[in-house]
Order: sequence, then structure tokens, then C-alpha cells
Amino acid sequence: MKKNYLKKTVALLATAVLTCTALAGCGSSPGTPASTGTSESKPQESASQEGTQEQTSASDPQEIVDLVWYSVGNGMPDNYDAWKANLDAYLEKKIGVHLDVQVVSWSDWDGRRNTIVSTNEPYDIMFTNLGTYSNDVSIGAFADITELVKSASPELYNFIPEDYWGATTIGGKIYGVPTYKDSSSTQYFVWDKELADKYGIDYDNIHTLADATEALTKLKEGENITPFILTNMGLDAIYGSRYDNIGTGIPALGVSYYGEERKVVAVFEQQDVLEELGVIRQWYQSGIINKDAATLAENPNYRACFIAQGWPYAAKSTWGPNMGVEAVASQYGDTVLSNDTVLGSINCISASSAHPDKALQLLQLVNTDSYVRDALRFGLEGDNFTYTEDGRVHVDKDKVWPMAGYTQGTFFNISLTDEEDYNQWDEVKALNEQAKPSPVLGFAFDMESVRDQISSCNEIWLRYRPELMTGTVDPETTIAAMMNEMRAAGFDDIMAEAQRQIDAAF
Repeated sequence: MKKNYLKKTVALLATAVLTCTALAGCGSSPGTPASTGTSESKPQESASQEGTQEQTSASDPQEIVDLVWYSVGNGMPDNYDAWKANLDAYLEKKIGVHLDVQVVSWSDWDGRRNTIVSTNEPYDIMFTNLGTYSNDVSIGAFADITELVKSASPELYNFIPEDYWGATTIGGKIYGVPTYKDSSSTQYFVWDKELADKYGIDYDNIHTLADATEALTKLKEGENITPFILTNMGLDAIYGSRYDNIGTGIPALGVSYYGEERKVVAVFEQQDVLEELGVIRQWYQSGIINKDAATLAENPNYRACFIAQGWPYAAKSTWGPNMGVEAVASQYGDTVLSNDTVLGSINCISASSAHPDKALQLLQLVNTDSYVRDALRFGLEGDNFTYTEDGRVHVDKDKVWPMAGYTQGTFFNISLTDEEDYNQWDEVKALNEQAKPSPVLGFAFDMESVRDQISSCNEIWLRYRPELMTGTVDPETTIAAMMNEMRAAGFDDIMAEAQRQIDAAF
């Protein structure tokens, strides 16, 4: 689609939206699409996007389907009605749908989501993640889209890597559309660059906890600070970058990313994890880690060094600005890919949706059409943002858009802002492509027969976690005590059942 054509179209459509607003019920009836915003420019669409939109256009222009999408964020936008009318006009033309997005606040999300699912409240699309996905599938909340996603939204199916569809598969069937973004997991040391340079820290070559000990000691002694602050969540990168916990939510059990034997092991009894826990114990004893780590609920804004999940550019775009300094990053461990990393963001179709095909066509547009993606990510064109002459996005920072971008669709078709001089999403895509896949990627553990044991072991883990994962206590004696309790609660039953199912699956 050429930009000149778009400019002419937008000018014509601006009149239509004013007319539509004045007519009762116009938002639910077919007609000339409304303006795509007050600006006369928008991102140029690729040939592949044009093809997708032609294939998914409404076959009957008289039938407009209303879709309801539940997601989480900072609440409903103040300008929601205008935003909806604007996007509806575009979607009506492309695929014959109107969209009602219900943004539930973070604090209300868990309860609201549970109510919607348990009472079969009408909706078409719902955001979810690994914490609830398997259970909601088991109670029949979501539609089986195994074949429909290929026929109704072939561009969407082909766009998302095959392994990611495997991660959403339960019992051989696909029940969710994974959000193709930072779907692998990479951990980074993040350093205050000024301090690192001051003490000659070679951060580019620090990739393990042991590598960082000397550098952190320099910061502690030279600046008289606690350089590596942890909260009571501890350093989960220690086990998360090495073992796939196969969806149990218990880090004490898992399958190593390394090796193809697919053996379920007691993670905290493995030598590689014991060594890392030994290092943070040393750090705690020497004052590198804060003494209140086991009880600290939130991190301070500034930390001289920490480990976080992300990608290199986050040092410039997020970590540094949040600390108020220039930050640099070096990778800790390998980039890994598992069901859990993929299922951090999924959108599912209600089993009761009257139009699952249209819901999938909408998700196809979200993932292949930059204009739709930008509207969800940035808000109302001409209000929350405008397009610049070169197709970039200029965001009005005084008008915060409350929808959570990571819940909606891919990062890889979002227009760059006029403040960005580098496409960070290229980094993310490259990390995804080089990620080390779990040897049990795509395996869905049916936990029903050991659900009580898992619940009991999880309670035990949550009691031990704060002190164990912050170095507050001796790891060997603490792990021995924790595992004794877990085994008394059925830990070995969980391991045996998981191994049985893995052996059968592979």
C-alpha cells in the first residue's frame, strides 16, 4: 500500500468518522471506514501485509462481527470511545469486525479473569500466561484451534515459529496463540557504566557469578556500598537459565537444558546449581549482598549491579534510565527456550466464541499489520501519538496509554518511535533464533494425578526461597532440609510421574 494512497484515503475517511459519530448505532453498522487518525501519514505496509488483508477481508460487507478481548493493563483509556471508533473503521474494512477491548487493572486481573472463566462470561479473546493456561484448558475454557488457526489465519500460523506452537500444545492440540516477542529468556549483568569504568571492570568478559566476584568486591570497598542488592525473590536466574521446570512452578524439579537424556532431576542437588548458590552465599557473607535481602520486598531504583532478563539494548532504553545512569550489560548464561518462556504471553479464543475464525483473523492483523499493532501499543493516532513524515511514531508523553503492549502481539511489526536510533527488536529476534531449546520443548505435563503433591511442595519452596536464594543461609544444609520436607510431601512421586510422561512422549 503506497503512502500517497494512504494520505488521500485518510483525508476522505476523516469526514466519514464525523458523520458516523453523529448517527446513532453507526459504530455497529457497515459503512465507509472512519479516519485512521488526524495525521495524514501512517506506516507504509509491506506487500505481504497487503496480501494478508486482502485474504481476510469480510466476504459479506453487511455482516459486522463484534469481538470482545479481555486483557490486563493500567485500566481503560480515557479516550477509549474515540480510539475504538477509529480502529473499528479500519478493522471493518479489513476483516469485517469491530473490537471491544476490556482492560482490567493489574490488581483486579487474577480475580476478574477467574470469574470470567469459571462463569463462562461471554468473550472472544483472552490474554493469559503459563500460570493459568494449562488449568483453563483442562476445564474447557479455550477453543481447540489446531486446524482453524491454519485455515482462518494462515499468515499468523506461518509467522510464529513452529516450536512456539509446540509450547502451546496440550494433548496434541493448540489452544492459544503465543505472543512472538522476547519469547526466549536471556539474563544479563547490568552495570553502572561510570562506576565500572572508574574501577577498570572488564564487564564485557563477565558472564558467571564467579567472574563478577572481584569486580563487585572493588565496588563494595571503593565506594563503601552494597553493590548487589536482592529482594526476597532471590536470584532466580541461577536455576531458570539451567533447568526447565516443565510447568510445575517448582524450581526444585526440572530437566536440564544441556544434554538430550530428558532426565527429571532434583535441581538444587545438582552440582552446577550448588556452585552458584555457594557464590551468592559468599557474597552475602562478605557484604556484597544486602543483609535484609530475605525480607526486602522491592528493589531500590538504583543498584550498582544486578541481573535481569532482557536484551542488550534494554541497558540503554530501560535499565539505565530507570537507575538514572548510563548502564551497560553482559550476558549471564545462555539464551534458553522452553514452554515457560513462550507462555509468558498467550491469547486464547473462548470455547464459547461464536466467531473463532474472526478472532483469529484479528490476531493475524495484530501480528502482521503495523497500523493495527501501533494502535494497540500506542493508542489513538492524533491524540496519544502521531506519525512522522518518515513513518515513525511520535508519542505524546503527557497522555499515557494504559494497555500493556506485551500482552497483545509481536514486537517485530511495531513502528519505531522518533526517539529511537536503533531497532532493538532485531536484537530480540536474533536471541530467539539462537536460543537453546529445552529438550522437552512442547511437552505438556499432565499434573492432575500429582496436583496435591505439587501444591504441598510449592508451599515448602516458598518458605525456603527467601533465605536460600539470597545467600542468607548455608545452601547445603538448607537444601537438605528443604528436600527432606519435599520428599515427605510427595516430591519423588512428582518426579516419577513427570519422567513417565516424558518417556512416553519422546
